[in-house]
Amino acid sequence: MNATSPEAAQDPGRVVLLTTSHRVAPGLLSWPAWQALRSADRVLCADGAHPQVPYLREAGVTVDRAAPTAEELLDACAGGRTVVVVATGEGEPALTDGLARLAGSGRVRMPELELLPASYDLPGARLLDLVQVMDRIRAECPWSSQQTHKGLAKYGIEEAYELVEAIEEGDRDGLREELGDVLLQVVFHARIAEEDPEAPFSVDDVAGTIVTKLIHRHPHVFGDATATTPEEVKEHWLRTKAVEKQRASVTEGVPLGQPALALAAKLASRARTAALDVPLPDGEGIGYALLALAAEAEAQGVDPEAALRAAARAYRDAILAAERD
Repeated sequence: MNATSPEAAQDPGRVVLLTTSHRVAPGLLSWPAWQALRSADRVLCADGAHPQVPYLREAGVTVDRAAPTAEELLDACAGGRTVVVVATGEGEPALTDGLARLAGSGRVRMPELELLPASYDLPGARLLDLVQVMDRIRAECPWSSQQTHKGLAKYGIEEAYELVEAIEEGDRDGLREELGDVLLQVVFHARIAEEDPEAPFSVDDVAGTIVTKLIHRHPHVFGDATATTPEEVKEHWLRTKAVEKQRASVTEGVPLGQPALALAAKLASRARTAALDVPLPDGEGIGYALLALAAEAEAQGVDPEAALRAAARAYRDAILAAERD
């Protein structure tokens, strides 16, 4: 048997802290992670229920359930050994703090330390968390479990208005929060839809539908068409949308329940886009005057709803100033 050289005996070894994402299917690890696991002298994991452990063992990697202290980990690495620690979902704060304390003391020779991300979250990965949270709330919350599409409809409108308000006020923190509230409405409705006995669909179906629509309506991005200006993009969108919908009238798909100024502007936009020369109805009263103003605003590229809200905010500020005087 070969004797261990003094140099090898003094080698403090190597510690690899392996982190994984619970949002990625277990076993789908990076190649450097598999190399580290297979070449390690020991693989440790404090969580016996860690989702990666069964797959590592199936691949022939021996995983010991252990939660070593920093001192114990240094002993395990002594003599040039490599120890891989499969981190739990919360990370290993006690272990890393202990290693930092030992390194800062200057009294021990530290092993080589490496943080190795074994799997990564792709953009949008936190949406998986939202779906899981919504599943649990729907199952366990007395209020949420009783909600219906119809009962939630008013909240969708309210959240959309609050989002618009955050945008118009330039409130970045509010914008982030209100986008989340709008997203919650989408996920909530999709979760309710899964329970429909006749025509169920899931949030994946919702996402799949909009992905298909976006790809189809952007042939200049995903196909052979070309578009170099916003106007050409809009032409592509309207042309493909018309083919998809096969509408008998340009007024189809315009929700009559939306705010009146927005409704008037939308109808004027549809008529103008279709090159229909339709005179405004000749009537008396404020309603017809507002209709004319909404049509004029749309023709000038002005959102009448936004314009009126801006004026209303100025009026509110004037009221507040009068109240302070």
